[in-house]
Amino acid sequence: MKAVVMAGGEGTRLRPMTANQPKPLLPVINRPIMEHVLRLLRRHGLTETVVTVQFLAALIRNYFGDGEELGMSLSYATEEIPLGTAGSVKNAQEALRDDRFCVISGDALTDIDLTDMVRFHEQNGALVTIGLKRVPNPLEFGIIIVDEAGRIQRFLEKPTWGQVFSDTVNTGIYVMEPEVLDHVAEGVPVDWSSDVFPKLLAEGAPLYGYVADCYWEDVGTHESYLKAQADMLSGKVDVEMDGFEVSPGVWIAEGAEVDSEAVLKGPLYIGDYAKVEAGVELREFTVLGSNVVVKEGAFLHRAVVHDNVFVGPSTNLRGCVIGKNTDVMAGARVEEGAVVGDECVIEAEAYVSSAVKVYPFKTIEAGAVVNTSVIWESRGQRTLFGPRGVSGLVNVEITPELAVRLASAYATTLKKGATVVTGRDASRAARTLKRAIISALTASAIDVADLEACPLPVTRFETAREDAGGGIYIRTTPGDPQGVDIIFLDADGADLSLAAQRKLERVFGRQEFRRAFPGEIAQLSYPARTLETYTRDLLTRVDQRGVREAELKIVLDCAGGTASLVLPSLLGLVGVEVLTRNNRLDEANPTETLAERMRDLQRLGDLVSSSRAAFGARFDPVGERLSMVNENGELIGDDRALLVFLDLVAAERRGGRVALPVTTTRVAEQVCRFHGVQVEWISTSQDALTKAAAAPDVIFAGDGRGGFVFPEFSNTVDGIAGFVRLVGLVARTRLTLSQIDARIPQAHLLRRSVPTPWAAKGGVMRSVVEAAGRRTIDTTDGVRVVEDDGRWVLVLPDPAEAVTHLWAEAADDDAAQALLEEWAAVVERAGS
Repeated sequence: MKAVVMAGGEGTRLRPMTANQPKPLLPVINRPIMEHVLRLLRRHGLTETVVTVQFLAALIRNYFGDGEELGMSLSYATEEIPLGTAGSVKNAQEALRDDRFCVISGDALTDIDLTDMVRFHEQNGALVTIGLKRVPNPLEFGIIIVDEAGRIQRFLEKPTWGQVFSDTVNTGIYVMEPEVLDHVAEGVPVDWSSDVFPKLLAEGAPLYGYVADCYWEDVGTHESYLKAQADMLSGKVDVEMDGFEVSPGVWIAEGAEVDSEAVLKGPLYIGDYAKVEAGVELREFTVLGSNVVVKEGAFLHRAVVHDNVFVGPSTNLRGCVIGKNTDVMAGARVEEGAVVGDECVIEAEAYVSSAVKVYPFKTIEAGAVVNTSVIWESRGQRTLFGPRGVSGLVNVEITPELAVRLASAYATTLKKGATVVTGRDASRAARTLKRAIISALTASAIDVADLEACPLPVTRFETAREDAGGGIYIRTTPGDPQGVDIIFLDADGADLSLAAQRKLERVFGRQEFRRAFPGEIAQLSYPARTLETYTRDLLTRVDQRGVREAELKIVLDCAGGTASLVLPSLLGLVGVEVLTRNNRLDEANPTETLAERMRDLQRLGDLVSSSRAAFGARFDPVGERLSMVNENGELIGDDRALLVFLDLVAAERRGGRVALPVTTTRVAEQVCRFHGVQVEWISTSQDALTKAAAAPDVIFAGDGRGGFVFPEFSNTVDGIAGFVRLVGLVARTRLTLSQIDARIPQAHLLRRSVPTPWAAKGGVMRSVVEAAGRRTIDTTDGVRVVEDDGRWVLVLPDPAEAVTHLWAEAADDDAAQALLEEWAAVVERAGS
């Protein structure tokens, strides 16, 4: 008599454990489920077995081979497409023609007495005998009624409670006569329970049910997978376990090393060649796979850890599954019901919350709190916020579901009845995410004033003007059409401060979202004449003296972005002759690569020189940043543009302070000193720039990346305001941009980035301070080391990536390069 083991299922409910391996290969007490099944067959003399395979079939064939190691003879029947439970057996018909056979699932754990079941089958002269088991909850199985003799009277697949007429369910274990396969169609999906058996029952065929007094667990969910492990350890199922029972319920396999100072509270299992150090506590129903290393201070309870896993010091694993070849670093915590796939890295002090699924090959960053499943994302991040707000790939890292949770968390930080202003760029992705965000805000008792597609500076302006509680702007990530940034604003229209970001992250991490009662659901409105109000206020507050008299000609490039929505009303009032390019909304190209930006700036320069314009200006796609071309058509780089603007503003104001990031060339000090203006050096964060610009005597601020702040109008970066201010300054100075640029000394500032592991960043900065010795250091942002001759280097760890940035300035490029290389070597040594 032969047997058929069905091993073709994908096990989708068990993902991510089955994301890259078939369900029959999942280990239960250090052996694949299917191996337990094969050993059961061998025990009952069914050594000649056909295995039906489909999903990741090669992995099963490679693992079990011809079955010689198990003392069996295995052959394989491969399905090109899923054929169902009956179709897969039909696919193996050639090997089953001669005699009755047994069919059993390769992913259920059981100790059923197959010998007695075959005897029952023969005794009743059955065509098919179905193995039955009485269970407390039959909803997930096919239920069956049999008469006193065991003959089947009725079938029902996966009933509702209203349909339940029995607690006796189909285990998927059958004894069959070969002629039953004549009732199965070939090459199409066919199921035993829903297709074949009801038809045979209607025809009066002898179908019998064998009610087994045995253990049987269909390992189809994460809960049943953990239950199967616990039941084996508790002795509820009669199967073989490798290893030695060194004390009641404590099983240790060959070659395992367990320190005498480790605390073991069985039942539990420690796999072969595993290593458990002193101070480890292993509690009930914990299973360690082969070659697992558990370091001192770790605590594991009901945790199933697959092969080759490293469990770091002071980790805490409860009721979870850890896939093979995964590293769980020091202090990490994985909670009840969480499943971590194969070959992941859970970095130090990360927290994986209950029921979270982390798919294979992912990294959870050190200190991250992960409370939603990590499926498509490449990594679970330590913090939500990066340098551009909350950023990620559209529909991969930033999904509508994530947007709803973010907006709900943001709403929870505000008072009920507050208003939030929303805006977006021209992209369809931003439109879709904004709709999700608006729904979440109104459901949390927050009124929404939606500006639809508009420049980011207009959203900031309207948020501050309307006395709103805050704002949200969604834009395509600069340079990456697949990415999106969600920018959260405070009541002044500025980016959220670090404290406000942390507050939002705490609410998001705990998932403690406020919900409105039905009568509190908030309203959505569309403010009228917002662009006209912005334009009027801008021209009122920004000095426009002398513009009409200068009769300037300017070439303007809107980059197909939202700045084009403001220009029709703005340009007519400024009083200059303007030639515009890309003055439309371009949904298909909502951002630009560096190559596209440089190409368009080259074209802008050609137009400026050929039309003899005073200068050219180009906005970014959301109107926040400004690039400049002089009258000769030559691009003025961002660093140089900051100095040109600084010179123009300082020359006109003759007093006050300007706020500049510490990464700016010290030539800026020379420019300011010449005009009697002071420099306030600030950190590189956008929040610091906004706060500095709000001081009463600050006349100008810039970030060196095309972002300019003019406090007379706004304390936030605004490219449109920068353009209007530049027009007035050029009109009044009566000098060309190239003349202004020429009178500013040349800077020799070089930059370099050095890869640095996250764990080494603190050590790198300590090494820099130690290497500085008695030289002057400045810790406004990072560490700036100043030499006696005025040369300086700034070492600044990146807040979002595993790199350290260096800036070096000296009297010439060669000296700056030498200084840069000297300190890059310090960083590389400390980070290695």
